[in-house]
Amino acid sequence: MKLPRLFDPPSAAEIAAANDHALQTAGAAVMTGAPQSRAADAILRRLEWTTLRRLDGILQGDYRTLLRGVGLDLADLREYQLHDDVRHIDWNVTARMQAPYVRQFSEDRDINAWFLIDLSPSSDFGSGDRNKRDLAIDYVALMSRLLTQHGNRVGAMIYGSTVDTIILPRADRRHVLRLIHRMTHRPIQGAVGATQLDVLLRRACEVLKRRSAVFIVSDFISEDGWQASLGQLAQRHDVQVTRVLDPMEAELPNVGLMTLEDPETGEQIFVDTTDPALRKRYASMAAARDTALADMFLRAGVEAMPLATNESLIDNVVRFVNLRQRRARDGSRARRVA
Repeated sequence: MKLPRLFDPPSAAEIAAANDHALQTAGAAVMTGAPQSRAADAILRRLEWTTLRRLDGILQGDYRTLLRGVGLDLADLREYQLHDDVRHIDWNVTARMQAPYVRQFSEDRDINAWFLIDLSPSSDFGSGDRNKRDLAIDYVALMSRLLTQHGNRVGAMIYGSTVDTIILPRADRRHVLRLIHRMTHRPIQGAVGATQLDVLLRRACEVLKRRSAVFIVSDFISEDGWQASLGQLAQRHDVQVTRVLDPMEAELPNVGLMTLEDPETGEQIFVDTTDPALRKRYASMAAARDTALADMFLRAGVEAMPLATNESLIDNVVRFVNLRQRRARDGSRARRVA
């Protein structure tokens, strides 16, 4: 299901003017030799003062993370899966259970975190004060700074109509500013065709060799076919999905006659939103899509966090982290009982 846009597509002249305005307001670089701008620095400073101080220590703690990988402290035992390192097989447990089991360890603080960022045209939609692209930028900036200030390295792959940007992992504030700059200064795209999220996920499978924490930031408005790549990525890496939403994508408002446009294909339809049957059918299709996506994430074995443009960023992140911690404690308790 393609979720529509509520305004006419910008002309080429309007797109060029918007890009020129963005470049003019960016200002000079804040550090010599680095491509960061004052705009990127302002975004990061705002997040550091309003959000980062509350989150510091919640996601990772001071000495270990919630992620599992190549550390020294045993965190869990699970059945062996394809591509697991055979050196991690616990032979004692394997002999007792009559099936191969591998050890999982608490990840060292020094990890690689990758952000797979979908900035296709549908990310420019927003029915309120901010659109989905702005929210995705704030989330990536927040998480990047939170991870790098504990010594972890952060990298990114950015998708527009294809994977056009790969930023290799580094672990300093200037690197985070560079990442924010690359996201905020991407030109506005018109209709470029349907999103192929599978392209982004397959590229990540090819590039990411070392086990990493992978954050997929997307609205998942895409052609099918990405589910297998997501499962393959989750087999080797600790994958978290952040689904960026807008409330109007779930419920059509009663605002009379309007033109709806698919921002990726340019297809337009004229609808009468005063029709209650139309609004009900729209909400039913959106709910069915939400259910299907949740089932796909469950089958792939990844945890998903919804992030809505009309909700608090910090409240969503804290709620998700608390839920993840509670699940980890319940899982450990169940294993001890077993």
